[in-house]
Amino acid sequence: MKTLLHLACITIFCIPDFSSALFAGPIRPLAQEHVVVAESPDPQKLPLYNPTILRLPSGRLVAGYSLSNKHNKKHTEGVGMHFLTSDDGGATWTERAVHRIGQARLLLAGGAVYALGSNKLAIIRSDDAGATWSEPVPLVKETGWHQHAANFIRANGNIYLVVERAVNREIKAWVPGDLAPVLMRAREDSDLTKPQSWTFSAEVAFKDLVPGYRQNTLPDYFGVPFFPMNFPEAVNIPSRIPGKNLRVAPPGWLEANIAQITDPDHYWFDPAGRTFHVLLRAHTGGTGYAALCTFTEHADGSLTPSLQTAPSGKKILWLPMPGGQMRFHITHDEKTKLYWLLGSQATDSMTRSDRLPPERYATPSNERHRLVLHFSKNLVDWCFAGVVAIGDTPGQARHYAAMDIDGDDLVILSRSGDARAKNAHDGNLITFHRVRNFRALVY
Repeated sequence: MKTLLHLACITIFCIPDFSSALFAGPIRPLAQEHVVVAESPDPQKLPLYNPTILRLPSGRLVAGYSLSNKHNKKHTEGVGMHFLTSDDGGATWTERAVHRIGQARLLLAGGAVYALGSNKLAIIRSDDAGATWSEPVPLVKETGWHQHAANFIRANGNIYLVVERAVNREIKAWVPGDLAPVLMRAREDSDLTKPQSWTFSAEVAFKDLVPGYRQNTLPDYFGVPFFPMNFPEAVNIPSRIPGKNLRVAPPGWLEANIAQITDPDHYWFDPAGRTFHVLLRAHTGGTGYAALCTFTEHADGSLTPSLQTAPSGKKILWLPMPGGQMRFHITHDEKTKLYWLLGSQATDSMTRSDRLPPERYATPSNERHRLVLHFSKNLVDWCFAGVVAIGDTPGQARHYAAMDIDGDDLVILSRSGDARAKNAHDGNLITFHRVRNFRALVY
């Protein structure tokens, strides 16, 4: 199907010669070659966001991404989530549907494919492997929901995933401090388009969890936040553009991934299988930390959040994680019993904000052009597996990617950009990458 955003022939970009300075040294990208799945019709005004990908038991790949008109509200054609399929391993793609359901993630449950959006948690369903889709059904009446194409897991016969909701908006800036992660559960064999199929957890916003938050006094010794805090306002820090400041919102968390620990030797193992660990992007102004919370499933079916405790009794909020400062994606591999982490690599977050190169976006911690892969046996200690792909400049992003396991490979959909992109945040491409034989990266 030929549309505004898809050419009849999908172009495959190959870079066979890694002798350039970009790839100097021992590290070689695992999947620099890519397929352009979608391309913006106006790179400066219509960015592409929120890639999501799912591998079906048949081998078919289902993917989605969103076209935004944030810089041109008059443009309406093609705005929304686009859904596509590929039956040749990602070499070519066919667009199937467009729905305005907000940022969405793909799910597979009970033989059906679903896409859950952020607009009132609207959900659509496909019973023919992504070829056709139902009309959206909102699961809730409330607004203020937030999510990206993060993961989901199966356990106890259920589907579990985490979204966020802005609670009693107080912050007069970006929202991470107002957000509360919400665990959603449904029976895997239920109809997920029915609101009654879902159970929602209790919720606690970041601002209500951390002592001293509203008084701008967070616990010390972690350097968090990196920049000054002025709840409920943002603070201004110098920009590389003379006379223009960067606004830094109060700290918080967002873009949650969920995991369950199944190793009985792990300190955090729950033999009842009713504890879930949620790792979130940590908005601190710095790098190297994710945020952590847990949810407990009780005998009455209720779900409650809390903070994990160390054997000392101390609570754990900040968890060391490479790339935890940006949106990341976690996938658990049953064969190796390892967690795989796909995220952004920070190479220089300590250059002063007003001395960053022109191609860098926003604050020093917002580096977005190096997509990297790690693995872990315990969600705490992460081993570097390799660079997946690198943009030609810091302004040409490879970031905010989603992945799934396809046999011996990882299939990855990245929010990307080339030289025409507005900036590293507002990219003009969605690119498909394949990391072959990924389990051989384990050492």
